[in-house]
This record gives sequence, structure tokens and C-alpha cells, in this order.
Amino acid sequence: MSDKDILTLPTGHVEALTSRTVNDSAKSDALKLIIGQFAAKLKSTGLAGIGVLIFIGFWSLLSFYTKDALPGPLATFTVLKEMLSDPFYDYGPNDKGIGLQLFNSIKTVLFGFLLGSLIAIPIGILMGASNTCKQIFYPIVQLLKPVSPLAWFPIGLVVFKDTGMATIFIVFITSLWSTLINTSFGVASIPQDHKNVAKAFGFSKMRYLTKILIPYSLPHIITGLRLSISVAWLVIVAGEMLSGGAGIGFFVWDSWNALSLEKVISAIIIIGIVGLLFDKLFTFIESKVAYKA
Repeated sequence: MSDKDILTLPTGHVEALTSRTVNDSAKSDALKLIIGQFAAKLKSTGLAGIGVLIFIGFWSLLSFYTKDALPGPLATFTVLKEMLSDPFYDYGPNDKGIGLQLFNSIKTVLFGFLLGSLIAIPIGILMGASNTCKQIFYPIVQLLKPVSPLAWFPIGLVVFKDTGMATIFIVFITSLWSTLINTSFGVASIPQDHKNVAKAFGFSKMRYLTKILIPYSLPHIITGLRLSISVAWLVIVAGEMLSGGAGIGFFVWDSWNALSLEKVISAIIIIGIVGLLFDKLFTFIESKVAYKA
């Protein structure tokens, strides 16, 4: 169709033709975006696969170097498959399936983590909002933050007289700091303009808290929680090795005592996967509350 023909078309036909062209262009852009996202995801998956293959190759070399004293991937995955075929068996206090052990560890971690968060977030808000509170609490944070998780275990035993509660205590005390520090930083970084607007509109303390302070600092709080859950999952293995009885840490120690390195490595793989899932969950939440430019 020539330019002359287009000029002679009725107005309604011209508008319909223009609308169809715009729709076709939008569909084309959407298709390109979907293809681009799919290609990026495919590339990311491919690179991750290469990384896994490199790791398995290095693992195989170590197994060959130690003359199979360190079990290779094939032997380990065979045992892992057997463990996952019946993960919830229970033949007594010291003979439980990997599923029951894992459930016990996750329950302990979440309980200690939630207790730590309930303490860390309010104190972090106080430290970020008040310079006086920061001067009071910050030296305590810097003093206790570097202490090894295992050093807290005897304290927990003395206080609670129970190994299970002592394990929860070390998860609680070590998962405090990342959330507390990130919350404090998020609150302290609220722009002065936001505070001036709140004063200009006469916000009450509760309204300021719910409309400005928490929404602005929420991404920092979620980042702190993501770091804290990683620390909590990290220390649970050591804690359960000391407390014994149940949990993925106890399973690792018990498997080592039984000279079953295949089970030890299988448990390490499971620990890594669960830790990755925790991180992915909080990363997803973090992406939902983060500010979009």
C-alpha cells in the first residue's frame, strides 16, 4: 500500500491500521523479552552445570589420589540414593532416617533463628534511630559477635541443663548479629527528607514507624535475616555434634564413628542443598521488598 493510498483511507481505517501496528510491535517486543530471559536462564543453568562437573571431576581426582580412602562420586551417590529411598525410618534413639534427622535440625534452626530475630530487629531499630542506644549496645555487639558458636555451648548447658536447649541457644546467640547490624544500618540510612516530611505532616511515632521507618529499612532487615539464617544453619551441625541424640550434625558424627564416609559426604550434600534453599527463599523475599529504580 502506497503513502497515497494510506492518505485516502477513512479516518477509522487509519486508526485501526495504526492500532494493529502498535499491537504487533508490542507483541514483538514482549516475545523478544521472553526469548532474552529464557536465553539468560539457559546460559546461567549451563554455567552452573559446568561448575558442578568441575567439582565432580576434582572430587574424583581426590578419590583416586587417596586410593578410594575418600569415596568417589559414584559410591557416594549410590549410598545417598539408598538413604533417600527410606528417609523417615525410626529404629530407635540412635537409628533414625535422614529425613527425621533433617527435620529435627530444621526445627531447631528455625526456633533459634526466630527467637534471635525477635530480639535483633527491635534492638537494631533502637540502635539505628538513637545515637545514645547505639553507643550503649554497639560495644556489646562488637565484643560478642566474634565469639565462636562452640564457646557458647557450655553456657547454654549451665543455664538450661539440657543439650537440646543448649543447641537452640547457640543458634539464637549466633544468628542475632547480622540481623541486628543490618537493621541498624537500614534505619540509620533513612534520608533526612523522609524525616522532614514526617514532621511536616505531624506523623505520630507509630505512623512514622509503619509508613517510613519499616518500609525504608525492610530490604536491609531481610538481607540481615538472610545472612542470619545462613549462620544458623552453619552452626547447627557443630552444635548437634556436641549435643548428640538427633539432627543432621549428630548423623554426620555418628556416620564418621561408623566409618561410613559415604554417609558423611551424603549428609554434607544434603546440608548444602538445604542451606541453598534457605538462601534462595530469603533472596526471593528480598527481591520483592527491594526498591525498584
